[in-house]
Amino acid sequence: MQEITYHSTRDNSLKLTASQAILQGLSEDGGLFVPSEIPTLDIPMEKLARMDYRQTAYEVMKLFFTDFTEEELKNCIERAYDSKFDTSEIAPLEKHGDAWFLELYHGATIAFKDMALSILPHLMTTSARKKGITNEIVILTATSGDTGKAALSGFADVAGTKIIVFYPKDGVSPIQKKQMVTQRGDNTFVVGINGNFDDAQTGVKNIFGDRKLGQELDRAGYQLSSANSINIGRLIPQVVYYVYSYAKLLERGVIQNGDPINVVVPTGNFGNILAAYYAKRMGTPIRKLICASNENKVLYDFFRTGTYDRNREFILTSSPSMDILISSNLERLIWLCAGGSDQQVRLFMDQLAQTGVYTLPEEMRGGLSAFCGYYADEEETAESIRNYYRHDGYVIDTHTAVAAHVYDQYRQETGDETPTVIASTASPYKFTRSVLAAIDPKYAGEDDFVLIDRLHELSGMKIPRAVEEIRTAPVLHRTICEKSEMEKAVRKFLRICD
Repeated sequence: MQEITYHSTRDNSLKLTASQAILQGLSEDGGLFVPSEIPTLDIPMEKLARMDYRQTAYEVMKLFFTDFTEEELKNCIERAYDSKFDTSEIAPLEKHGDAWFLELYHGATIAFKDMALSILPHLMTTSARKKGITNEIVILTATSGDTGKAALSGFADVAGTKIIVFYPKDGVSPIQKKQMVTQRGDNTFVVGINGNFDDAQTGVKNIFGDRKLGQELDRAGYQLSSANSINIGRLIPQVVYYVYSYAKLLERGVIQNGDPINVVVPTGNFGNILAAYYAKRMGTPIRKLICASNENKVLYDFFRTGTYDRNREFILTSSPSMDILISSNLERLIWLCAGGSDQQVRLFMDQLAQTGVYTLPEEMRGGLSAFCGYYADEEETAESIRNYYRHDGYVIDTHTAVAAHVYDQYRQETGDETPTVIASTASPYKFTRSVLAAIDPKYAGEDDFVLIDRLHELSGMKIPRAVEEIRTAPVLHRTICEKSEMEKAVRKFLRICD
């Protein structure tokens, strides 16, 4: 098997092993780690069709994490995809209407982030052992709602780690917030900021880029790493979703081997849909990657015009995990579009930082041909939830509803009837207020936990353990700070003086 190394999108000369890239999280130059090449699947799809999720995960991840032994990687996978998921399938693929919904929310925090964040702590601690790291690993991450709780759950009380999560205090759902602020674990710290997700993410990137602070942390016995999808150890496990989906459709006879499928992904930070693109580049027959945005439609505009422009109003929507104007993982796609030119990526990212805008030249836009962008406004999102419930008895959350509406738009515009997988990224129980208000406005004024019971009565869906546990859980994290005070909050938690 050919060894895959990792380098920064902003410095091709920097070469790391998979375990080094996982541990570091973000390059010191601000770039994201990318594989030296995207490997080709080395096992026939007919064979993958007979495998379960764990087996498929190994066949995909072994090609990227080439410095892990078979025993190390299989151990990480087995420990990650265990009884914390409420179904042995891990990610059920269900047909509703004209699409196949890949349910990625059956883990401990009822959102798709569980799928990658269940394995990241194991990848990270294994990497630390391999490299003889003695420093305590400090996971520093920003969240628009789901990453935070999934990361907290994954790293809570993991020996040799601490985790600090920043979230926009007024930009997540009540259930998302309650999940985070009730998190147990002596090594956990949750901070709400007066700002939006982009502010939180920028603050985290600035802390990673502060070399003086990094040196202070090292002297104190700490090493920063990230649990966001900017960490390659978060991104690669998501590639499995799409290889697995194709294999399951093949197993069920929905497609013949080699037939194309389309994929629709509700998109914010661009990690999940980038993983689908990696799956396509590996040889999975994916025809079109349909990028679904909410009213913060910066990606929709980018795919239509080639110009990325974050200079616009930030809109709080019912799909908060997509309320993002700086889609960090897009940098990895731009690097591919630029033919691996780190100089070109640095130019674009400097323009984004200084002016908020960059434009791909015409010769680079061919790299976007596998993608198309559509968006749904708030009423269209609610209509999608309502229609699936009334016509199919199927309840979807707000993010999945954006994707479902976008899929309908795409089909009407193109007439493309290719079998399609929609990434269903969160349980409707995570967004009960918005979901029930869409089904019937009479529910809009009730308490969130009353609404959980109402949703159970309407849908017959079992209330997830993750929701039941937070009904009466005490609030353990009350820290709020300004966006300019994030480094100070980190120092305080780690007891490092200025």
